[in-house]
Amino acid sequence: MPMTQKTILKNMALATYGIYVLTTRFEESINGMIASWVSQVSYEPPMFMAAIHPNRYTHELVAKSGHFALHIISREQKGFLDRFKGRAGKEKFESIAWKDGVTGCPILADCIGCMECRVIQSLTPGNHTMFIGKVVNAIFNEEKTPLCTLDYEGSYLGKA
Repeated sequence: MPMTQKTILKNMALATYGIYVLTTRFEESINGMIASWVSQVSYEPPMFMAAIHPNRYTHELVAKSGHFALHIISREQKGFLDRFKGRAGKEKFESIAWKDGVTGCPILADCIGCMECRVIQSLTPGNHTMFIGKVVNAIFNEEKTPLCTLDYEGSYLGKA
């Protein structure tokens, strides 16, 4: 079968990823977003990459602060998808437990685990910026099954 835009998009839609809550802070501004384009980059030192579209408010905060926190959420926490989609700002954090991490990023109390990262490099090979972060702090709360794109009805193909 010849390669077409349709076959590329079909394959992209079926690629599986974890679904994370990514949080960040710059000065007094905080935000969180759902991130599915996340990958481990290195074991030693431990590093992760998160791809964020430049028109996202979180992109601006990560670029300015140089930090982000990745929260591994469980299948039971699908409600975080609605909470952390769309609008920007502190209201996303109302009525849930969180505290400032060592980087200043908001750290959610109710998650499987969290890794706070300091951005060591950013690349923009396409329409998203890949922020590569070195883990500077990690928290592990409990063993549960992580939420992934197989548990989600839609797929994010990189549209803003």
